[in-house]
Amino acid sequence: MKHFSTADIGDFSKLYRLNMINSVTGYKSANLIGTKSNSGVENVAIFSSVTHLGSSPALLHFTLRPNTVPRDTYKNIRENQVFTVNHVSLKHIQEAHHTSAKYDEHISEFDQTLLEPEYRMDWHAPFVKGSPVALGCRYLNEYDIKENGCLLIVAAIEHIFIDDELLQEDGWVKLENGEVVAINGLDGYTLPQLKKRMEYARPKK
Repeated sequence: MKHFSTADIGDFSKLYRLNMINSVTGYKSANLIGTKSNSGVENVAIFSSVTHLGSSPALLHFTLRPNTVPRDTYKNIRENQVFTVNHVSLKHIQEAHHTSAKYDEHISEFDQTLLEPEYRMDWHAPFVKGSPVALGCRYLNEYDIKENGCLLIVAAIEHIFIDDELLQEDGWVKLENGEVVAINGLDGYTLPQLKKRMEYARPKK
């Protein structure tokens, strides 16, 4: 087994360190966040940091890198307070990954990929057409992470759209049925396979 100390990590090249630290913590969710500016420009960008925060109320959070360069997703969310979270399916990984390219704010990633915007429930922000799970979220708060300058965004889940074949009788969402992918590191996409669903764990008698 390989071992790396803090000193070793500091000596890595930038790319090697990025690859290792982004993958060593395990698989992450793959989501497209959709927003729209006040001037009407649609934006969609891939994120691997969207995480469940609470069920009652229904909350999630995600992390934004430091605003040392323009961040269209953040700007649009602050302007309009709403955004969408759209699961990435296997058929969309090529186009979804391309949304990480840095375009000027007046250029929509929807126009540079085969991804299509879709509007539902008069929600200001666009959903991604064909996403098996999509959420309409409202900005609630943000927290500065002083250790690295990132921002943690907290949002309420106000709308949930789930393809019929994913939703189980008890409310559980079987992501496998929608070929929902996960991210390994920065650029590795994997298709998880369900092995077993466990019962609620209780102390042994």
